[in-house]
Amino acid sequence: MKQVKSLLGTVLILMLVLPGVSHFVYGQQSGLTPEQLVQLKSVAQASISPDGKQIAYVKRIPRELDEKPGSSYFEIWLTDTKGTFHHQYTSKPVSAFSVQWSPDGKYLSFLSRQTEFNKHTQVYVIPVDGGAPRLLTEHENSVSAYHWSPDGKWIAFVSTDPKPEAQKKAEKVGKDWIIYDENYRYRRLWLFDVENKETHMLLRENLSVWDFTWSPDSKTIVFQGTETPLIDDSYMFKKIYRISIEEGIPRVLCETEGKLGPMAFSPDGAHLAFTGAVSLNDPLAQSLFVVPTAGGAPKNLTENFEGSARSLAWLDKHSILLLSTEGVQNTLRKVDIRTGKKKLIYRDGPIITSFSLHRKSGRLAAVANAPEHPSELFSGTVKKGKFARLTHSNPELQSVQLARQEVVEWEGADGWKIQGILTYPLHYRPGKRYPLALQIHGGPEGVSLNGWRSRATYPVQVLAANDYFVLEPNYRGSGGRGVAFSKADHDDLGGKEFEDVLAGVDYLVNQGMVDKDRVVTGGWSYGGYFSAWAATRHSERFKAAVVAAGLTNWISFTGTTDIPHEMSLVHWNSYWYEQRELHWERSPLYHINNARTPTLIVHGLKDERVHPEQSLELYQSLKLKKVPTRLIMYPREPHGLREVQHMVHFINSVLDWFDRYVKKTAQPEADKYVY
Repeated sequence: MKQVKSLLGTVLILMLVLPGVSHFVYGQQSGLTPEQLVQLKSVAQASISPDGKQIAYVKRIPRELDEKPGSSYFEIWLTDTKGTFHHQYTSKPVSAFSVQWSPDGKYLSFLSRQTEFNKHTQVYVIPVDGGAPRLLTEHENSVSAYHWSPDGKWIAFVSTDPKPEAQKKAEKVGKDWIIYDENYRYRRLWLFDVENKETHMLLRENLSVWDFTWSPDSKTIVFQGTETPLIDDSYMFKKIYRISIEEGIPRVLCETEGKLGPMAFSPDGAHLAFTGAVSLNDPLAQSLFVVPTAGGAPKNLTENFEGSARSLAWLDKHSILLLSTEGVQNTLRKVDIRTGKKKLIYRDGPIITSFSLHRKSGRLAAVANAPEHPSELFSGTVKKGKFARLTHSNPELQSVQLARQEVVEWEGADGWKIQGILTYPLHYRPGKRYPLALQIHGGPEGVSLNGWRSRATYPVQVLAANDYFVLEPNYRGSGGRGVAFSKADHDDLGGKEFEDVLAGVDYLVNQGMVDKDRVVTGGWSYGGYFSAWAATRHSERFKAAVVAAGLTNWISFTGTTDIPHEMSLVHWNSYWYEQRELHWERSPLYHINNARTPTLIVHGLKDERVHPEQSLELYQSLKLKKVPTRLIMYPREPHGLREVQHMVHFINSVLDWFDRYVKKTAQPEADKYVY
């Protein structure tokens, strides 16, 4: 008996100290389950108070598995900057989001539909010192975005035009046909007088407003607008306008080209900072610009910067705090608008995805995630560049054993250095080769960061718990490496960018970690395209594939998506009819005769980004070629998954599909995940 105990102790010690071995802690559950993954809570937004002492935050609460179908709930909470208390202001089943402080700090405002009698989302306020929520706006249609004026006298908000009464009456008698690109319903800009409770339309011109910000003197609003309310135009053709709240006449502030991102006035109102593209074919609004509010040419402060700007806030009239993605990490840098010099404030640690700045004290409230946890609330200062975690939304994770995660780098096409996130099999043992599951991000301008990697559509830790290596490659075309890197796939989709991915697989094979004959792939959207491309053009390399909301035919995709200009201009750098042969040759369907890879195909039936017909085309083609395939369509789902039952079913279907063709598990006679 003593020998058995001694041997057991030796094994436990080896598991704790050997490099590359997953740490085992007594009492921990071995790996994350699909059900646990979809039930994880997270912090979605943070807003620091006007005095810098408190933080309001929004917590995302998934629905229970036995609830009726629907999206997650959102709740409003309050804490101090040290997290010594947490006070809840709203709770499910009513969602409340987009939390803001009134300028005097007495109220929290938010968007919600607080009662079943309220058909539209409106602005509510609730006293910080306690009380019931009070309806503030009573607009005829839903409010989609709002901002307090700095003096607290106004709330500007965006709301889409309601249907005309004539149209409503016509629809009741069956005259409900849809004519595309006519009779637009614009996203108008409105003003609500806080004292008098009166609302009037500020912007009467036919422009759709997508983002806006107040000037420090509360007399002017700068907004990003388009001539139509089309999603494609909001991606590609926004302009920056300036409008006086007295005159109500919009004027273009400065010339821009391509995508636009967040913007803000300097404290003295003399300048506007914004993130934007450097050209029409720039895949991201990833450069930091500053322009005088009196007019002039924007100045690019991040030219040749090997990163992608994400958001910003002014520290003082001469400097900006910039949040950027650099490689697989997000950073904070102080940027001098006079010289363009950048000072690193924060780089190593949790992945900050958004922040709220109290300018006078330099205190920050941030939303950040890490390999050990989803997004939580953090607090820190610009001066120290360090952050403390204030929330612990998922204490159950402490009893779950998570797989090891690390950054890897390899040589891609043309000798380029390519990075990715590698997650080890939970029960990894050095010297043993394991199956590899690629989990490829979309975009292609997306980026996989070294933080919390698991979600329903990319169940990384669940795959690792089932003893797969998981590689998430940041191939050329991804964000986080500067303009040149994100443009490097132009007119070469599925070319060298996919060679980057294959080189990553070969790197792991050559390291003795991965079995080259047990490689599978999965991804959504453009990641779905890559998986369809793998299953057809490179079928000999892959044992199984999961194509989720994936592009399979570039020509028919362009004819059915809601972003034909965006995809053509910033990725292809051309329209399909200008390079018809190339677009068709880079379509997975073009290579259907080469397809041998068993392919699971998944799509949401309400997807307007990648139409479900893209999946149906691939499914029918694989069936004709007698390649093992399966098509799952999820009702009500858009370009992704929102309902927890669909999420669990998807994850289990992925595991079943991969195991069936890689681990040679017996195919069940009936689908155990149907009900």
